This record gives sequence, structure tokens and C-alpha cells, in this order.
Amino acid sequence: MGSITRFIGSTLAVALLGLGAAQVAAQTRLPPPGAPAAGFADLAERLLPAVVNISTTQVVRQDRNPGQRRPDTPQFPPGSPFEEFFKEFFERGGRGGQDQTPRRAQSLGSGFVIDPSGIVITNNHVIADADEIKVTLQDNTELPAKLLGRDAKTDLAVLKVTSPRPLPFVPFGNSDQVRIGDWVLAIGNPFGLGGTVTVGILSARARDINTGPYDDFLQTDAAINRGNSGGPLFNMAGEVVGINTAIYSPTGGSIGIGFSVPSSLAAPIVAQLREFGRTRRGWLGVNIQTVTDEIAESLGLSKARGALVARVTEKGPAEKGGIQSGDVVLRFDGKDVTDMRRLPRIVAETAVGKSVKVEVWRRNQSILLDVMLGELDENEQQAAAPQRPRPQQAAPATVDALGMQLSVITPELREKFQIPGGSKGVLITKVDENSTAGERGLRIGDVIVEVAQQEVSQPAQVLDKVQEARRANRRSVLIMVERAGEQRFVGLPVEPRG
Repeated sequence: MGSITRFIGSTLAVALLGLGAAQVAAQTRLPPPGAPAAGFADLAERLLPAVVNISTTQVVRQDRNPGQRRPDTPQFPPGSPFEEFFKEFFERGGRGGQDQTPRRAQSLGSGFVIDPSGIVITNNHVIADADEIKVTLQDNTELPAKLLGRDAKTDLAVLKVTSPRPLPFVPFGNSDQVRIGDWVLAIGNPFGLGGTVTVGILSARARDINTGPYDDFLQTDAAINRGNSGGPLFNMAGEVVGINTAIYSPTGGSIGIGFSVPSSLAAPIVAQLREFGRTRRGWLGVNIQTVTDEIAESLGLSKARGALVARVTEKGPAEKGGIQSGDVVLRFDGKDVTDMRRLPRIVAETAVGKSVKVEVWRRNQSILLDVMLGELDENEQQAAAPQRPRPQQAAPATVDALGMQLSVITPELREKFQIPGGSKGVLITKVDENSTAGERGLRIGDVIVEVAQQEVSQPAQVLDKVQEARRANRRSVLIMVERAGEQRFVGLPVEPRG
């Protein structure tokens, strides 16, 4: 299987990358028909001086605590050449040996200058935990760098170097205007060899590779290898449209699937890091989830779109603006929310304190609300839910059609299933794994809080809402389920009337 890898050249964890003939051929291929008639030489010559090498040094301190447990020496077959190597390494590293001095680890990456005064952009993971950062220009001039700010969520960092002369620089372009199939040029420092140019096309947009909440990567087949992290991805006008940050690879080398942070996302973050030393993201104060086809049908939406609000933060901007749990956000500040993933990025890019129009879908109609955004606190903790009275005990009921057995939450069941004291609703005490409920991931111990956006506390209420959905010829019913204190919506298909 392949994996998403962020690459920097490093003296730590030294490994040899075996490149097969097919890979070498792929990385040295000639541009296919349709490439610029004059080639890429003029463009590369103009851009190379603005691309720099980033080198970092980290002091790795040995733990002198004799009582701390250390990992055992790896076991190898008798006579293996690795046996003596690892034995010496672990003994010298502090397991009874005398060498306890700090060690200096070095790594390499790439970056680029965006301002002649010495502002350099790279990836956060290139300079993470560094004690010293150096920038090496194309003419091999080394300059110490100061970290102005970093943002781990988008893997960006801004550095400042001081030079006696203005530095060559490159501007940001508009990544939203780059089309799939357009030529792109990547410049970086793969394998620590020095400035290296590769070329390819934009393969895809808006890739989510599960590295953070704002994933919106450009994908390219321009070769990106170890040490390319933090380097620029250019359009044919010589503008930076992406910052190379990761590859997908089963081998550790480029197979033509590289990912870049788009400039439309990076540029405003870079501006904030330069001005404030940190990001200032807009905050709405909601937990959201995907609108599935079943949820869309149960809510009366013509198709699955928008972001479903699963929970509203108490006293947050959304609550103050009138947004409710169960609303579907369709438009935010004039921008369409095509799917759940798009809303966090739109909100984050909106200015703190701005009053915006938010269009939500609620009870089969569109509603326009005014919401003033707050500022996202990266370390913010959600408030605990208030204590609520327990429902009265009643006999359990069975929903045969949906494959669940339901019960009120008795004190005994609350203790047995470790249900938080503030939770109320109807408890699922049995689920047929082959039923509709089982297929949708419902489990024993889940609490049904709402059905069709109406609170429920008795099993009979769940039955009534299911029957109402059937009488209305709906194919599914929307339920809110709570598990371990977290709430989410599920579009649960219902059997048609017989």
C-alpha cells in the first residue's frame, strides 16, 4: 500500500531509496507534444535564484536519568552485521555507556523568497523543532534565518533573513485560475543535490489527504522527492501557485502523485504570520458533518449539499446568529458550500469580527441569517453539556423494521452503558447487524436524541416518527445519535408501507 509522505532530507533515519528503471524513466521523460515551443529553460533560469535551500539543526539531548526505561536492542540472527552495529549504538547512546553528550541532527528542505527584504516561505514540518535555521541562496551564500511564524494546520512557515542586497523573489499567483491539465514547474532541493527543476501538469484540485482540517491540495505529476518540501510550484507565468508538501508513494520516491498547498490558501495565512506571528482564523462555533443522500432526502433537500450542523457551541457566534442544530449551511458570505469540507476553509478565511450572511436550510425552507464571526482559539475546549433531568422509566419497545430495540434511560442502564449524566433521549439496547440500523453504524449504547428534528424521550415517540415518515412516503428519517458525549446525524432508511 502507498502512503502520504512529507519529505525532508535528513541525517536521521538514513535510508537508501531504490529507484527502478520505470521510475528513472518517469523522472527523466521528455515533455509530451503540447509543451511550450521554447521549452522551460528561460522560465527556470528566471525562477531558480529565488528558490533556496533550508537547513536546520536540532540538538538531541540524551536522558541522563538511569531509572528511565529504554527500548531493547533489536534482535537479529546470530552473526548478522547489524547485531554489532546496534549493540554499539545503544550502548554509546546511554544504556550504560559513557557517551552522554548532546547530538546535533541536521535536515534539509526547500523554500522560496517572496520579498526582496528577505521573507522566505517553507513548510512547517521542514523547520519543526529546529534550534538553528539557515537559508542557502543559489550562489551558496548562507544566511541565518529567524522564524516569524508557523501554522501547523496548513504546514506553512515564514522565515526572515537579512541580506546586504535585495534578494531575487517570486510573487504568489492565483491557484484558483489554474486548470487541470495546465503545465506546472516544481523547483526544489531533492536529496540535497541543489536547485533542481521538474515539470508536469496539474493533475487534480481540492484533494483531501487527511492531514488537517483545511486540506485542499493541488495534485501534480511533476516529480517531487526528498528535500522538495517547502519548494514552490509555478505556473507558466512564473507565479507561485502552490507550496510542495507531500507525495503519495509506495516506494518513498516520486511516482507522479505530489501535493501542494494552493496559493489561494497560503497567501492570506502568510500575510497573517508576517503581521501577527500567528494565524487569526474566523470562528463560527459549530460541529458539522456530511449531508448524505439519505439525510438530504429526509430534510427535503433536492440533492446532497451543504454542511449539516450537528451541534452549536453555547454562546458562540452561530448560536448568537440564530443557527440551530439540524440546520444545513448552504451559503456562507456569498460563497456556495458545496460540501461539508468546504465550510471550515471558508470560515477560516473570513475576517474576524466580520458580519456575514449565512443561508441555512431549516424545515423545508431556506432562511437567511446574519452572523458576526469570532476568532478561533486553537486551544479552545468545548463546554460540558448541562445536567438534564432523567426521563421516567417505561417498558422497552422494539422497532422491528429498523432492527433496533429501544428503551428509556434508567439509572441502571445509564451506569451500565456509561451514559453521561447530561444526556437524554432513547437508548439502543439491541441492534441487528444485518439490519438498516446496523448497516448505518448504530450500536448498543447509542442514545437517540432526536428523530426528524424533534426531541424524543420515549421509544413510542421514535415509533411515531418512523410511521410519520412512512405515511409521507419518505425513504429515510433523520435521527440524531449521541455516543460518548458526541452527537451526529444519521439518515436512516425506513421500510415502505406494505
